[in-house]
Amino acid sequence: MKRIKWVLFIILILMFGVLAHLVMQNKTGNFDDFVYNIIVADKNEFLIGFYKFITMFASEFIILMISLVTFLILKNKRYGLYLISEAFLILVLNISLKLIFLRERPLDLMIIVEDGFSFPSGHAMVALGFYGLFIYFIWQMNLSKPFKVIVSVLLVLFILLIGASRIFLGVHYASDVLAGFIVSGAFLILYISFIRKKEV
Repeated sequence: MKRIKWVLFIILILMFGVLAHLVMQNKTGNFDDFVYNIIVADKNEFLIGFYKFITMFASEFIILMISLVTFLILKNKRYGLYLISEAFLILVLNISLKLIFLRERPLDLMIIVEDGFSFPSGHAMVALGFYGLFIYFIWQMNLSKPFKVIVSVLLVLFILLIGASRIFLGVHYASDVLAGFIVSGAFLILYISFIRKKEV
């Protein structure tokens, strides 16, 4: 199991390296357009409102609120602290990467106003990192397996919707979102490994 984990980590790092190279060479245009046209096949007021609502769940304020509620409700207070710490580290990592790549946002596609750079998507990183860690914690709890499966599937769909919301709202290219998921997946492997060592 450990070997599989680290193989996956290496694969994710390599995938990010390849994707970052393609972005710097401006070779992701076809992919970005293809995904955008699928997600934005229809643009109406309902969908705009829906995706504006969904995208808020990867904002700093909502993430902090969920972490605090988790801290207050659960007996294991460490879960809340782990969630807050991870969200902060992902934010720092995202800002650092954006300052390295300096990719401009797709200004001509924006439905909402966002500043800062585009690659990788911070919302995608937070979504997978934060809610992915939530999934891990759920599987550590004494809950029924069907419940764990249902909640995990719903959270995975939620993560994907947050990623889609960034593309639909025109604040990120699809390659930004994919990169955010890849980096966050690699980071999540490291962070969960850290937690497992601390909890032993």
